[in-house]
Amino acid sequence: MARKKVSTTIYITPEQNERLKLLNQRTKVPIAVYIREGIDMVLDKYQDELPGQLTLDGSGRSEQ
Repeated sequence: MARKKVSTTIYITPEQNERLKLLNQRTKVPIAVYIREGIDMVLDKYQDELPGQLTLDGSGRSEQ
């Protein structure tokens, strides 16, 4: 089952736009998929900066 998505506006450089279009043409993967993957990468990278549930060891990171 597909998850609900929220519409938002982002601004990218013309170079990013052209490269995303080229990637889309070559792979047939929608540009929005690549943007969501990029957001997931940033959120993973900065996981320690996000509030979360404390673990039993007190590290603040939960096992997933």
